[in-house]
Order: sequence, then structure tokens, then C-alpha cells
Amino acid sequence: MTSSLIKRTGDLILGTEPRQRLRIYRSLMAASVYLICIALQGYACIIGFMHWGDAALLSSLIVLNVLFWYGMLRAGINQRFADPALTLPQILSALTVIAGAYAVTGPVHGSTLMLLALVLVFGIFNMKAPDAKLAGIYTVLLMGLTMLIKSQSEAQHYPIHLEIAHFVLVAAIVPTISSLAAQLSNLRAKLQNQKEELTQALNRIQVLATRDELTGLYNRRHMMDVLNQHQKRLTRSGHHRFCLAILDIDHFKRINDTYGHNVGDEVLRNFAQAAATVMRETDVVARWGGEEFLVLLNDTQPGAAAIGLERLREHLHNVQLAANLPDLKPTFSAGLTDYALSEPLHSCIERADRALYAAKNGGRDRVVMVDGSAHAPQTQGNGHPMAVA
Repeated sequence: MTSSLIKRTGDLILGTEPRQRLRIYRSLMAASVYLICIALQGYACIIGFMHWGDAALLSSLIVLNVLFWYGMLRAGINQRFADPALTLPQILSALTVIAGAYAVTGPVHGSTLMLLALVLVFGIFNMKAPDAKLAGIYTVLLMGLTMLIKSQSEAQHYPIHLEIAHFVLVAAIVPTISSLAAQLSNLRAKLQNQKEELTQALNRIQVLATRDELTGLYNRRHMMDVLNQHQKRLTRSGHHRFCLAILDIDHFKRINDTYGHNVGDEVLRNFAQAAATVMRETDVVARWGGEEFLVLLNDTQPGAAAIGLERLREHLHNVQLAANLPDLKPTFSAGLTDYALSEPLHSCIERADRALYAAKNGGRDRVVMVDGSAHAPQTQGNGHPMAVA
């Protein structure tokens, strides 16, 4: 019950979105500095070094400042900015409040100096290098101006020799903290770049491990993983039957010998693109080796799969596989079979391969289909309707 109440209270104050919760939490933690300012003012009033009216005014401004930034974060307005944490604006406002506290706390004003360092430390892990430098310059100039004015207007509590010592202290410590913040920012940026480079490298490795470099299709190794996944799913459910087809570009060696390997590579790339375009989104096309391609036709029967291959054949008549050779219209032979439940994958692939060789021996430019259960060959070729042998 208690933990549930704490959680609901936390959600009410901080919200539920993780990143926003963290930003609000950090902002409220930094606001603890303001509590020290208020307590210091109260102490100065008690010992007679500060008027209660001045303390009440400054404390009210402090509370309004805290509520303003909390409202910005809690309402999500901060997410419209480049830095959703609003680190620099919050730091500058806190430094301004501390300068005000320095100006009104009279004889105990020196104790507020430690708050400057504390505020800058709160932003040291979030500020970017330019912001850290800007915060340091702002602090030195603001405090220098405040010390100069107070040493002239209230010399009894802000003697010039003491203010010079305070300014030297600020001028020495604040730039050091700002420099450290800038170094940490550069280190974060370097680590982020290294992380992005590592991610890109891993993505490239993943592509190289799963894709054929020339065609961009799945390679043989990854295709076997895909087939194993489909086999396991079919074994579990008994549904989603699939077919396999091995396609071979007819007389591809002649293309290489006649026009060169560059043209051959172009034909392979464009053939792969045509196959990936024409086949269904649920089908998977892979480069099986050389000029051979393996097609997984998912959730279909052999007859419908053959129609899909014929659609590819018709599409090839209308596309140009070699940019400078418009009359080059390669055809393909294919062996098609359906996967028989519980059979080893290699048996299905070998059956499709035998059907492919039957298509080649039968004159090429045709599909030979072998039933996965009966292994009875059926032939379709040259764009004509299916003819059962």
C-alpha cells in the first residue's frame, strides 16, 4: 500500500515518461540550492544582518523561479527546444538568483559564493562546451559587477579589499569548472560519435553477413536461417505451407563471354531487382550462387506459386536488364516444389534443384514443378498455361 502510494505520488510529481522524469528530478535536485539560499537569508534576518522584507522578496522570486522551470518541464514545453533539459537557461537563472542573494545578505554574503560552484557542478555533466563557457563568462561578469556595485553602495558590509579577494576567487574557480564541463562535453561527444560509428559498423557487418554484396538480396547462409524459421513455424502450426523455387538465368555464361563480366553483373543486379519487385512481399528472394536464385513462396500452393513465377517471366520481357543492350532479354529456367511437412530442408531443396535441371534439359525458359508428396513432375514454359505431364 505504501509503495503504491509512493509510486502514484512520484508519477504525479515527475510524470511517467522516463526521460521527462529524469529531467524533472534533476531540476528539483538543483532547486535544493535555492533552499540553502532561503535558509541563509533567514539566518541573516535572525542575526540582524538582513531585513525581513528583502528576504521575503528574494525568497518569493526564488520560489517563482523554481515553479516556472518545473511547469515548463512538467507541461512538456521543454521538448520543443534543442536541449529538452533546458540546462543552460536553468543554470543562468540560478546564477542570477545567487548574485541577488549575494547582494542582499550583507555581512554573510561570502557564504553564497560556494553556491556558484554548486550550481555549475549540477550542469557540468549536461552542458555542451559552448554553453559551459558562456555560463562561466556570465558568472564572472555578473559577480564582478555585483561586487563592484555593492562595494560602492554598501562599503561597510562589502569592503573593497574583501570584494577583490572574492572576485579573484570567483575568477579562478568558475573558469576551471567551466573548462572541466567543456572537456566532459567534448568527451561525451567523442563517445557518442564512437557509439554511432560502432553502430554503423555493426550494421555493415550485419548486412555483409546476411546480404549478397552484388545484388543486395539475402545470401545463401541467411536464406537457410529463414528457411529453418519457416520450417519450425510450419511444424508447430501445421499451417502456412510454402514452396521453394530455384531460378537459373539461361545461357548466362554466354552473356559473360560475349559482353563481359560487367554486363553480367548488371544483368544479375537488375534480375534480382525485378524478382524482388514482382514477387509478393511475403516471398523471400535470395542469391543462391552464381546466376542461381532461390525463392521462398510463403503460404501458397504450387499452382499459385507457378503463376507468380510466370508473372516474373512476363515482367522480364518488359524490362531492360542491361542499360546499353536493349535487345538483351535473358530468360530463366526454374524448378519448383512444395515443402512436405516434416521432411528435411535439404530434401526439398534437392528436389527443386532436380526440377531445375529438368527445366534446362527440357529446353530452358520454363518452369518444372515437382509435387512435394507425389514427386510427379509438371511443366510450364514459354509463357503458356500449365500443362501437366
